[in-house]
Amino acid sequence: MRIAVTGPTGAIGSEMVRLALADGDEVIAIVRPDSNRSGNLPDHPKLTVVKCDISDYASIRKKFSCDIFYHLAWAKTFGAERDDVGTQIDNIRYSVDAVELANSWGAKAFVGVGSQAEYGHSDVPLNGSLPVNPESGYGIAKFASGRLCSLRCQQLGIRFNWARVLSVYGERDADHTLIMYLLKTLLNGDVPELTKCEQTWDYIYAEDCARAILCIGQKGKEGKTYCIGSGKPRRLREYVETLRDAIDPALELRFGVKDYYPHQAMKFCADISELTADTGFVPRYTFEEGIAKVVKYLRGKN
Repeated sequence: MRIAVTGPTGAIGSEMVRLALADGDEVIAIVRPDSNRSGNLPDHPKLTVVKCDISDYASIRKKFSCDIFYHLAWAKTFGAERDDVGTQIDNIRYSVDAVELANSWGAKAFVGVGSQAEYGHSDVPLNGSLPVNPESGYGIAKFASGRLCSLRCQQLGIRFNWARVLSVYGERDADHTLIMYLLKTLLNGDVPELTKCEQTWDYIYAEDCARAILCIGQKGKEGKTYCIGSGKPRRLREYVETLRDAIDPALELRFGVKDYYPHQAMKFCADISELTADTGFVPRYTFEEGIAKVVKYLRGKN
């Protein structure tokens, strides 16, 4: 089988590439030409790297072929940039462009990757049938992209699925994420400054998340939206303390010295029962196991 992946150098995309190659699949990785994370991709005879900006998918139509197309690429995903209206509108168009690209490559299935941000604030476990109420520009654009991509896939006869990912951590995560900030700060011997960390969140290890998305591409049911998380939420403070203990239980943490972000979600938990029933996916790593692997990886780089 041959798959295509946009956004293949990030924490999730790079793990998808590695897992697919390990399974014997051929992979086409569509990489931004000026990406500084290309080193996250392995050197492998079954990996084809195609350099193309998210805004220029039309230039590579009909040049390759694939069975399943996974779209993860997205511009401006962090901080205030998430409310950059112009860029988020562009992201919607780029997502539909990705469907057109998938169609030109003969893909039979298209999987787009959305976000927990599509739900806004919710006190119940998240699933694909739950009503959405996005508050950030990022969440609004993700939801709109999912609906328009679904429509276009239906028109083109491509099986469509949408994966709403909750909180992810992994070895190749971006430096601006909370988990990577904590890890690098503590490993450097500094003291991280935090909010009160009262949120209840659902973190999933990047390798598990990548496997879930691949499973959706292989076995997802037509038109379904699936939420991806561990299904076992914890207080954010507990995650932070567990992470600290994996490095050194004696290290100091400063809770309550920073304010929450605008649009801060206080409770998120994935209901993965439908994902498991349809695809057989079950997370393999606990947070303790996953974070130990990330700590080992970071220590090995120093």
